Amino acid sequence: MKKLAATTYWLLCLSAFALCCRHALLSQRRNLPSEAEEAAPRTETRRQARLLFVGDLMMHKPQLSAARTDDGYDFSRSFRWLRQRFAEADAVIVNLETTLSDAGPYTGYPLFRSPVAVAGAMADAGVDIAVLANNHCCDGGAKGIRTTLEALDRVGIAHTGMFCDSAGHRARHPLYFEAGGIRFALLNYTYGTNGMPVPAGCTVNRIDTLRIGGDLAALDRDRTECVIAFMHWGNEYQRRPDRHQRELAAFLRRRGVTLVVGSHPHVVQPFERQDGGVVFYSLGNFLSNQRKRYCNGGMLAAVEVTAFGRDSLVCVPEAIPVWVMLPGYEALPPEVGDTLSMPPHVRSEYEEFRRDFDAIVG
Repeated sequence: MKKLAATTYWLLCLSAFALCCRHALLSQRRNLPSEAEEAAPRTETRRQARLLFVGDLMMHKPQLSAARTDDGYDFSRSFRWLRQRFAEADAVIVNLETTLSDAGPYTGYPLFRSPVAVAGAMADAGVDIAVLANNHCCDGGAKGIRTTLEALDRVGIAHTGMFCDSAGHRARHPLYFEAGGIRFALLNYTYGTNGMPVPAGCTVNRIDTLRIGGDLAALDRDRTECVIAFMHWGNEYQRRPDRHQRELAAFLRRRGVTLVVGSHPHVVQPFERQDGGVVFYSLGNFLSNQRKRYCNGGMLAAVEVTAFGRDSLVCVPEAIPVWVMLPGYEALPPEVGDTLSMPPHVRSEYEEFRRDFDAIVG
């Protein structure tokens, strides 16, 4: 009996010891991160920004006529269907391809001079930044450059690419800004100014690889996590990027540019994801009176930029079609254009644009 009792006693002790060990092991496992948790980035270092790049904003004479009111000009109708999309972005960046003037005469192509009310409509719609280096930026001469910059400043739209003096160039080239807790540097260049001389004292950033390479090397890296280059380049109405665009995009990417965005061809061209970055070769027209096939709309290029820590970025692009509907020159995103009531001939033009967009962008 004593031997049996002793055996039973020791068995109970061993069982209790085993239970204690199991409890300790389970507690330890509960405190350890899972395999998925170990693979996931730490939430405290994750920051995300949604950028929205918008194509060529031009103002032809029929657009000016459509916006005329009894006491001036009102361009808000052109932007009204995009307010929600603009509001959802952390930064909206537009290629402003016209000059602004406080007084008439206002003109369209070939020398764009538009009312300063354009800037007010842009700001009211939610535009944050205007890139200005393009082939029409000198259309209004020195006065046009000054009034354009002053009009944008009055409504709180940041800008780069064109400057009325050296102080402005130093302050806004590159344009540093923050969105979603991520620090960006934006540089903007054009292939030319339609042969028009840049007025004395003013500067326009021209595409020159030696100059661009120096600008990129001189970036303040403490203020920069993601570099954007907005390029006015390519051949008008060509629906595929040419060799020069591809070579220049590769040059920019090799020197640390994450996002390359193109304008000028007035038609949409494909975009490419490249090793953590994105190249949009051409966004096409955002607002214009160009009505021929492929020119009556363009692309909104949305990019979700996620930063993990200090040196890791993930970019997820989205190409969104936007089509210009007359007579009000209203820019229609797909959620509006697909459902809005239109006359049959207008619906036919819209659907043709959507088919072409899908075929080009893929």
